[in-house]
Amino acid sequence: MTNVYAGAAGATLGHNHTDFVDLRSDTVTRPTPGMLAAMAGAEVGDDVYGDDPTVIILEQRVAETFGKEAGIFLPTGTQSNFCALLSHCGRGEEVLVGRPYHVYSYEAKGASVLGGIGLEPLDVSADNGLDPETVAKAVKADDPHVPITRLLSLENTVSGKAVPLARQEAAAAVARDHGLSVHLDGARAFNAAIALEIDPKTLARCADSVSVCLSKGLGTPAGSVLCGSKALIQKARRYRKMLGGGMRQVGILAAAGLYALEHHAPRLEEDHHRAARLRQALSENPALTVDLSPLQTNMVLLQFKDGDSKAIVAALKAQGIIVSGGGKAMRLVVHRDIDDVGIARVIAGFNASL
Repeated sequence: MTNVYAGAAGATLGHNHTDFVDLRSDTVTRPTPGMLAAMAGAEVGDDVYGDDPTVIILEQRVAETFGKEAGIFLPTGTQSNFCALLSHCGRGEEVLVGRPYHVYSYEAKGASVLGGIGLEPLDVSADNGLDPETVAKAVKADDPHVPITRLLSLENTVSGKAVPLARQEAAAAVARDHGLSVHLDGARAFNAAIALEIDPKTLARCADSVSVCLSKGLGTPAGSVLCGSKALIQKARRYRKMLGGGMRQVGILAAAGLYALEHHAPRLEEDHHRAARLRQALSENPALTVDLSPLQTNMVLLQFKDGDSKAIVAALKAQGIIVSGGGKAMRLVVHRDIDDVGIARVIAGFNASL
């Protein structure tokens, strides 16, 4: 099988999947043979009519896993977060969100541009969580000059690190004290739960809604599930339609999600172990400064001590190692398509190129 993709320098490259190690993101994972078989054999219906049985099972399974009443299957994590914000907030109301969180920084401000919802960015602490005092100070008074603060949007993981549960729950508790609802962007929630040594239900217990991505470390081709109360999911279903996200025989993708929950989620810790091995090995390279802080998951965050990463990106690319870069910082993401041999290859590639 030949895979064609855009390389770090923008050129289009063709590679057999055994010829390269792709560390750009865990979104580059490919369906396994077992997943493809599950997709091919999926029982399907029309999801817009609510009669795709495989979708129904997936929505129930994810909702139960995260301790919520109901779920809705959406094409993307961005749309899942957007539907959540629309379901919690009215036009002219406001969401408090960490400045580096995806809802604020990486989703094109869709909630504001299309939903009329204000996004108030808050500075995060060193552990990427929000201080309760920061949340409390950001809640607006009942004054017609300012928007109504309606929702606190949290995220876990953030930049490959799990936010401590106590930090997350303290911020949520202050939000509730001020009458706010709480949303959790849990795109990599399973990674967070593993790092924190808790179950997904515990991770999400402080939130009214949680968005869970299936197409990152879990390795499906597409899809996220938004979970919450039955009433909130009913609203989200209407907003999904407005946003053009109603789908038909999508049980083919839902089957991939069910397969991933059973077969891929239990081995995510392997990605964490491989990332830790890569992190430690690269930290021994004198040309690099590597983040060795606790509660990291499947990402390796590093800085180049001299110059930027352009030269190393090109050098690695020539060795079949695909990374994103250009500045002094670089993020390497380990996923199920990278095994121990691939990690050794990456370590050797960096050592040979620096």
